[in-house]
Amino acid sequence: MPYCPSKDEIIKWVNENPTLSKRKDIANAFRLRGSIRIELKNILRELEKDGTLLKANKVYRSPNTTDRILILKVMAPTSDGEIFARPVHWDEAIEEPIVYIKHDKNTGDLSFGDRILTQITSVDTNNFDYVGKVIKKIDRSSSKHLGIFRNTQNGPRVRSVDKSRRDWLVELDEGVVVKDGELVEVEKITSEKRIRSEKVRISERLGDPSAPRSISLIAIHQHKISNTFPDEVLLESQKSTLIENKKWDDYTGIPFVTIDPGDARDHDDACYAKPDEDLANPGGHLIWVAIADVAHFVRSGSPTDNEARLRGNSTYFPDRVVPMLPDRLSGDLCSLHEGENRACIVVKIQIDSAGKKLSHKFSRAIIQSGASLEYGEVQEAMDKGTGRAKVLNLLDTVLKPLYSAYYSLKISRETRGPLELNLPERQIKIDEKGIVTEVRFKERLEAHKLIEEFMILANVCAAETLSENKIPTVFRVHEEPEKEKIEVLRKTARSAGLNLRKGQNIKAIHINELLAQAESVPFRDLINLSTLRSMNQAYYSPENFGHFGLSLSKYAHFTSPIRRYSDLIVHRALIFALGLGDDGLKNTDIDNISHTAEKISECERRSMVAERDTNDRYLAQFLAEKIGSEFCGSISGVSNFGIFVRLDETGADGIVPVRTIAQEYFKYDKSANRLIGSKTGLMLELGMSVRVILKEVEPLAGGIVFQLTQLEDKPLTSVSRITQSKFTKKKNKKTKNKNVKHRVKTREKKV
Repeated sequence: MPYCPSKDEIIKWVNENPTLSKRKDIANAFRLRGSIRIELKNILRELEKDGTLLKANKVYRSPNTTDRILILKVMAPTSDGEIFARPVHWDEAIEEPIVYIKHDKNTGDLSFGDRILTQITSVDTNNFDYVGKVIKKIDRSSSKHLGIFRNTQNGPRVRSVDKSRRDWLVELDEGVVVKDGELVEVEKITSEKRIRSEKVRISERLGDPSAPRSISLIAIHQHKISNTFPDEVLLESQKSTLIENKKWDDYTGIPFVTIDPGDARDHDDACYAKPDEDLANPGGHLIWVAIADVAHFVRSGSPTDNEARLRGNSTYFPDRVVPMLPDRLSGDLCSLHEGENRACIVVKIQIDSAGKKLSHKFSRAIIQSGASLEYGEVQEAMDKGTGRAKVLNLLDTVLKPLYSAYYSLKISRETRGPLELNLPERQIKIDEKGIVTEVRFKERLEAHKLIEEFMILANVCAAETLSENKIPTVFRVHEEPEKEKIEVLRKTARSAGLNLRKGQNIKAIHINELLAQAESVPFRDLINLSTLRSMNQAYYSPENFGHFGLSLSKYAHFTSPIRRYSDLIVHRALIFALGLGDDGLKNTDIDNISHTAEKISECERRSMVAERDTNDRYLAQFLAEKIGSEFCGSISGVSNFGIFVRLDETGADGIVPVRTIAQEYFKYDKSANRLIGSKTGLMLELGMSVRVILKEVEPLAGGIVFQLTQLEDKPLTSVSRITQSKFTKKKNKKTKNKNVKHRVKTREKKV
């Protein structure tokens, strides 16, 4: 029987290794593999429950430990040169700490963005809550930055395009001429002086920042996303051809269809369904899901494979896509174009009338998509019976059987109870000049949900097959939320007059009950957003810990190998497990599976941040011509320096600085996450409806500043008067009387 450490051994390890006390670190330290890791998870949960260990930010520590070890990122220096830092990752329910860094020999050359391993101690001061002692500098932040070049009276300078808005003095090389307002990449010049005295040198000129598609270029440079393919990768992809194998199934006679957005260039998946003719399965269905066979074209260890692993995934911007694979593959050979023979890995699935999966089988095959359809036209044909002749001709033979199978899967979904968040996706439309023409929220149709359910089902089949065959792979893991975060969500719900069920083990179905309550109240968006914030971030792992959000015990990504490297790994694992060819997993893939999972998880997070930053910049550009206009929105965040407001119409986020609100001092209540006026008792909390005036916009930084004018449909001044407590009024009256008496005495003395 596999060895599992005792509770005492685990506690001893945590105390002796404070920097290596995540669950993964503990498992690696005791060389735990497979199902024994789940036993470790249960032991750690017991130690946390009885208070023997505390869990914060996925790290376990002893409750007797007063100091903590965290990886921090250095913030921009203050005007007097003091250094503060914040955690690189923070998953606790309380607000992330801002740590004051004590000056010593390790802090002399710290720069903005440096990552430092720090021992932090809680302190009781008015200015900060934690003091940090630098143990070591982990890695140097990128010495390159993007900014706008300006010729000023004090010499040439570059102002950063990120939200820090840092400003550097430029040391121009001889003969270099740069235009005022030009977008440039700069590199810091090593200096022995304090970090506020840095100089930079221009390393690359990127042209006019207002030029079409320059906004996404900023994110590509900032986040070091590879935007061009090496020559050897392009050459290899150009030589790629489809070589059909006689052992593959011929599914060209099955009328598969692809259903995608109207602007999709690559088509990963095609589907077909029909009623099951088996008399033992009345009302059941047979479903075929065909996924592009990328493994046939991209061999493990090839230049194309190495580049795809480096990128991890495709990155999507409003004005461009940075693909994981060259266009010869992503837009041609691997894309399931209408009327073209394409290599696929196909899973045939049998379900009963209630959507329960009875069986499944994977095979490699050649298919031919009968039609490339769009979500909107499919839904129109189903709802109204109108649309293109090609779509209507498929209505009875293809579309209605697909929907019939989907309706059965909906029954299974309701039984399973996955998380039902209602967070509409924002769509930004750009014209050829790079100007935003429209910002709107995407409509979510039944056609979208149909494809989503088919893909989830196929992903489950892949995870189950690989688990049963005990083949190494990367699972898609979404762990249950931390109890501290759930408690914060419960408090938020209670403040909105709603209730989140209590219990030892929170399940998605419990949170759905809360979300259902929120649908009929003004706080719907608040509860949905707060629920999202309470969730852990999904990631890739060679160990299976289940998927909380989907309420699934086994889950892996299989359906998008053109744009996700994780799916390509799963394809190779299936080929290896089922003996479907010689292009499956190699020994090097298996040896590096843990590192690959970590790498592609990091790439995914990098792309998410880059996409978010670009959307923020485009929204700021869209609003730049509307300064002075008034908008409706709601409070989406609260901090000690102000409130964040999300506009209803566009979903744009901006800040209302606390110094501009109601001309009074506001105290930040951390536990309740709200601001309270010292004079009036005015409270600013998450979810409150507001009206704001757009005051400032920084398009290249994506920064938006608002002025608060109304709170809960009342002008700010009248709200201030209404919310004054009796204590505040009495206190103000006493202060006024005291001032009058003082003036009288002063006048008497003068007389």
